[in-house]
Amino acid sequence: MYQSPDRGPFFRDVFAHGEFRALWLSYVLSAAGDRLALVALTILVYDRSRSPLLAAVTFAAGFVPYLFGSLLLSGLADRLPRRTVMVTCDLARCVLVGAMLWPRTPVAAMIVLLYAVTLLQPPFDAARSAAVRDMMGGLYPLAVAVLQSTTRVVVVAGSAAGGLVVALLGARPALGADAATFIASALLIQAGVRSRQAAAGAHTANPLSLLLGGARLVFGDPALRTLMCLGWLAAFYEVPEGIAVPYAGRLGGGAVAAGLLIAASQMGAAVAAPLFAKKTAPRARLRWMGPMAVLTCGILLVTFLHPGLVLSMAVFALSNVFAVYQISANTAFVERLPNEKRAQAFGLANAGLVVGQGAAFAIAGALAALVPPSVVVAVSGGLGVIAACGLACSWRRMSPGHGRHTARHLARGAAPARAGARSRGAVALAGHAPGKP
Repeated sequence: MYQSPDRGPFFRDVFAHGEFRALWLSYVLSAAGDRLALVALTILVYDRSRSPLLAAVTFAAGFVPYLFGSLLLSGLADRLPRRTVMVTCDLARCVLVGAMLWPRTPVAAMIVLLYAVTLLQPPFDAARSAAVRDMMGGLYPLAVAVLQSTTRVVVVAGSAAGGLVVALLGARPALGADAATFIASALLIQAGVRSRQAAAGAHTANPLSLLLGGARLVFGDPALRTLMCLGWLAAFYEVPEGIAVPYAGRLGGGAVAAGLLIAASQMGAAVAAPLFAKKTAPRARLRWMGPMAVLTCGILLVTFLHPGLVLSMAVFALSNVFAVYQISANTAFVERLPNEKRAQAFGLANAGLVVGQGAAFAIAGALAALVPPSVVVAVSGGLGVIAACGLACSWRRMSPGHGRHTARHLARGAAPARAGARSRGAVALAGHAPGKP
């Protein structure tokens, strides 16, 4: 598509790509369906078992299998055509969710089926993330901003809608709606996304060797490590969402107040991400990445003062406004990773983020029972500041072959590094946006 040299790209340029429109719409449908199903099945399991433990185990399906799927299955999106991986995962998940609709399905079987559904999400996410770079080229940063904002809106709206739909229609219709979204997503991808050859060729490798190869790629280069760790900082600054209920309770609020705290966090980044991607030059985004990471965690120190509900919402929203630095990390990651290992690297980054968030939420929840939740949030922010300062300094010290060279590379909109140019110490840059994508 021709773009006038006297203007930057607009979001209409992103949605002008038919492939991206199809992929974006499929994502909205399937992600909303996932949130709906997770809420519905958690409620259904609790109603049938009256066991808080089983309900918690069910809700954990949104996290635990994702870890193993990220580590072991994401590499499939490099070894197989990415459109094929996405369509296959959607159809398989439709069958699994459909099996939950049988009235006599035991509770244990429903939990196993849900874990299997979640296990197939990482290869789909890795294929989608890699495919977006394939199709969008120089518009990739704007596409990332759109997807990140969409993710945050879907998380809030999908969770709220899940409870409402289950209350009005029941859990099984909600599961049926989720199965339908997978079919719609598969059809959209098959019809709207162009088929491309597998990035890594037709040869096969076992999942463990793919994982080790991805780990050597990511951890063997200092810039890759730095930028991926910048992505993992989300474990520190997303703690407020993990303990929103006790935080709101300490302020004398209930479920509504907790929902407002979560919504404020999500909407802060949802609004800021498109503006940051559109209004900031690529080189400036890379320069500001370290300082913004520090501010993302640092603003949470305000909660040491035990602010009220409105000020807490403002603090959480502002923290996530600064968190849009993740767009820079994500873009650098994709631009510099070799295409044939891109999906496996996404899976490794996702796995680390899931582990970090799970551990952070568990520790924060335990501490919130001993000290005020506002103090827990502030401590998490303080630890995040320490980590972010170290990472920002590391990024600033990068040699011309990493930091400054990459800034020029991205400013020119150059293509990703070729497979043959992956000598040690000059592999590339990586980063990771929290959550999905």
